[in-house]
Amino acid sequence: MTLASLAVQLLNGLASASALFLMAAGLSLIFGVTRIVNFAHGSFYMVGVYLAYSLTSAWGGSAPGYWLAVLMVALAAAALGALVEIVVLRRTYRSPPLFQLLATFAVVLILGDVAQWWWGPMDLFGPRAPGLEGAITIFGRRFPSYDLLLIAVGPLVLLALGWLLHRTRWGTLIRAATQDREMLGALGVNQAWLFTSAFALGCGLAGLAGALQGPRIPATLALDLDILVSVFVVVVVGGLGSISGAFLAALLISQVQALLTAFGQVEIAGYTVSLSRMTLMAEFLVMAIVLIWRPWGLLGKPPGPGREGHRPPTLRPWSPRARGLALAILAALALVPLTTGWWPYTTILLTEILIAALFAVSLHWLMGPGGMDSFGHAAYFGLGAYGAAWFLQGWALPMEAALPLAPLVALAGAVVFGAFCVRLSGVYLAMLTLAFAQLVWATVYQWDDVTGGSNGLIGLWPAPWLSSPAAYYLLTLALAAAGWMVIRRLVFSPFGYALRAGRDSALRAEAIGIDVRRTQWLAFVIAGGLAGLSGALYAFAKGSIAPQVLGIERSVDGLVMVLLGGLQTLTGPVVGAAAFTWLHDSVARATEYWHALMGCIILGLVLLAPHGLAGLRWAWRGRTA
Repeated sequence: MTLASLAVQLLNGLASASALFLMAAGLSLIFGVTRIVNFAHGSFYMVGVYLAYSLTSAWGGSAPGYWLAVLMVALAAAALGALVEIVVLRRTYRSPPLFQLLATFAVVLILGDVAQWWWGPMDLFGPRAPGLEGAITIFGRRFPSYDLLLIAVGPLVLLALGWLLHRTRWGTLIRAATQDREMLGALGVNQAWLFTSAFALGCGLAGLAGALQGPRIPATLALDLDILVSVFVVVVVGGLGSISGAFLAALLISQVQALLTAFGQVEIAGYTVSLSRMTLMAEFLVMAIVLIWRPWGLLGKPPGPGREGHRPPTLRPWSPRARGLALAILAALALVPLTTGWWPYTTILLTEILIAALFAVSLHWLMGPGGMDSFGHAAYFGLGAYGAAWFLQGWALPMEAALPLAPLVALAGAVVFGAFCVRLSGVYLAMLTLAFAQLVWATVYQWDDVTGGSNGLIGLWPAPWLSSPAAYYLLTLALAAAGWMVIRRLVFSPFGYALRAGRDSALRAEAIGIDVRRTQWLAFVIAGGLAGLSGALYAFAKGSIAPQVLGIERSVDGLVMVLLGGLQTLTGPVVGAAAFTWLHDSVARATEYWHALMGCIILGLVLLAPHGLAGLRWAWRGRTA
């Protein structure tokens, strides 16, 4: 590699860093003020790219018209953000924080289908900026003129935000809100409009980032989640709430990716290592290293003592009546194959619901009794699925042996990852779980010889005696019920009480002799093993697997199931998984724009049942009391 080639790659990295910084600055501002992890932030970026395509195509014949269009895109994204905050998020500030995340996920579904309805499913390429269509020569290499403009935009926006936050009264109020919102309210500041303005500015920056990326990338419907993961990484690496940290993290990650692309392949101990293929995992590897070394990010501050939030009610063992009802439901489910002989699809759908319920139960064990939020729980689901495939095809074991052995692969992953994750808490813990999950996904996606790469693996059928849908359904029912009962017994065991004590007050739990970190690590391992079992059942139910089983979409689905059901009860994840899977199946067959309809349903449930479906009974008891 020549010095000129390296310089050009580093310049490409700087151009990419500008868009990442604009996105990360907006997300960091929103989180610092509202404490909301805005899953819809990528949607405003996507909308910005689409709006830029439309407006620059109409007005972009001249330089003034083009840049006026870019400005209008930013203002439109800001106005849309203000509308979402007023109509949706303002009604959720009194809800548990994770339900605010669920509300923003519903916005993702709605905006995605609105974009598809307005612009269609095809990729759209916007015009180039007038006067910046060509390239200039740098070190003997051609470099796009437009990318030089992008390199300058990042520092300019950083300076503008620094002036706004440190030289204006609005900025002073914003910085005060990030420190102590309750005191700010006590001083008579209108927090509602302060939140709206901060949210609008953050969304405007996301729209501006999309508009500036219009000449470089096509407008596609997948932009929202694709960019969101990278932006989360930048915000967490830089430190939540630190705009300067976001700028530094964007530079660091973009330059690491540029260097890996530049060097291509290297020889290490006689082996050829493809560095360019590591670009998929570079940002997550950087995040994992930074969080392990500095848990609050590069320029972030250690979290102060937390305040008590929405604590779930005390869990109590079953009454004889509740135990009898559970046994009756289990017996009714066991009799389903006898009553649905003419409708075999019902058995298949119930099998999917049971697999989803087992996955949701494992995640609920972490988030509810454990108090550990996870954005990457699909890693263990996928490891279980691929473990079943490896034992069945790679080791030529029968399905009866591959199924019980597969969760051991997920359990081993949870042993390693959990040892690092339990050192963190809150959003940082959740993002480290996402980093590990994406590292596993990138490995599976590129390990063609073992995992089949992007094509996945096929031919994962169950044993002949389980080949009928009814037989496999009964096996899934037995294992899902057993997994749920194990979790229930653990919750009311001394180990479960110790886990909940560490969740409610780690300092008090440590004071009475509980090793909180070790207890959480064991809970992490148990959750990983159960998720691996659900992944193995999924692999044999579908007959094939692909890297999507480890993707962030699977983790988000698990979060939605748990939150829809509610964290307050042990039946919540089962109810949430059943509702989500049934709605997904029914709504998807009802309309082409089923994502938007699904989003509206989820949004309605969040607003009407802020404690989840299974928490309605608890909420009703609270009102009557």
